Amino acid sequence: MARSTPDKDASLQRARDLLDKIPMIDGHNDLPWVIRNDKIAKGDVRHYDIANRRNDGDTDIPRLREGKVAAQVWAAFVPSDEPQPARVTLEQIDIILQMQAAHADSFLPVTKPSDILRAKRLGKIGSILAVEGGVGLENALAPLRVWHAAGARLMTLCHNGTLDWVDSATDAPRHNGLTPFGKQVVGELNRLGMIVDCAHVSPDVMRQVLEISTAPIVFSHSNARALCDHPRNVPDDVLEKLPANDGLVMATFVPDFINNDLRLWMQPLREAIGNDFGAGRMAAIAAHEKTHGKRPEATLEMLADHIVYLANKVGPKRVGIGSDFFGVPTTPTGLHDVSRFPHLLAEMYQRGWSDDTVAGLAGLNFLRVFRAVEREGKRLRTTTPTGAAAFAAVGGG
Repeated sequence: MARSTPDKDASLQRARDLLDKIPMIDGHNDLPWVIRNDKIAKGDVRHYDIANRRNDGDTDIPRLREGKVAAQVWAAFVPSDEPQPARVTLEQIDIILQMQAAHADSFLPVTKPSDILRAKRLGKIGSILAVEGGVGLENALAPLRVWHAAGARLMTLCHNGTLDWVDSATDAPRHNGLTPFGKQVVGELNRLGMIVDCAHVSPDVMRQVLEISTAPIVFSHSNARALCDHPRNVPDDVLEKLPANDGLVMATFVPDFINNDLRLWMQPLREAIGNDFGAGRMAAIAAHEKTHGKRPEATLEMLADHIVYLANKVGPKRVGIGSDFFGVPTTPTGLHDVSRFPHLLAEMYQRGWSDDTVAGLAGLNFLRVFRAVEREGKRLRTTTPTGAAAFAAVGGG
């Protein structure tokens, strides 16, 4: 652990003071999946008990408050190979709704951008519902409208597997990007006022979505591929197209998306680990260390390098934070739980960033995108009240 200095202490206090004034918004957290798979809670939020500081994991209400989180995007994550994806998506959404109901004194449901600022004023944490992976659509648009009615305001198009209509970054491509139905999904997300998230899609899909989306998009938890050549990170040519869309890249804490040496070290394990984000993953890593040496480290400072790189490529107003806490059971040194967001902002102050630029990174850039998506949805719904005939212009059928 690096020793604290007066200068670092002052930067940390400056970050905390800033977050008293503006909302800290994190773009991705997989706590609902952890609650679902917890051997005791089995999806029951009250039994999991996030009201008290937990000895396991990295997310609970006390540490969210310590990290001055004003709004959290919760992922209703469903694996690409789930045999009952429509049902499981609804069950995941239900867990997030349970969280909001069971802890109404702490969470305020967010369905519009102004709710984030309202939560901040009330001293609550805005709870933003997202669906991670469109597998639960089962190749129909109606579920998307139901998810929106339940409160979902962001959808990650796919996860680690290619679907019938969209290619994943971490699976073999089958469609050269999006199919006509995939373009319909993007159009309907725009019409509903839901944020299109390209965090897990192939570069071809990224490029196509940037061409057809009439609202800003996000990469809710991705870093710069030029610094770490993981397929989940965003290539430079895509970053160069993002300013025209005015979207957002939200830098993520996943260690092997940060350090390329770690990515290479992890590469032989990826297929064996698959969707195991718990004990099996850690056991595989421990076994790999015995034959390949100690696992390389990812650090807060390395993540800050990604943030600087992204800001230089797309502009500082198009960078945010999407931690992916609970997405994997390991985190970068210095970013071990949700209390640590001010420490990352303090590092940006150490690098000479201004209050305005740090405020954008912390949450104001996401708020801008959310507002733009909401405005575009309202505009589209005045001319297309249903999703049935909106997509001829984008190749829908």
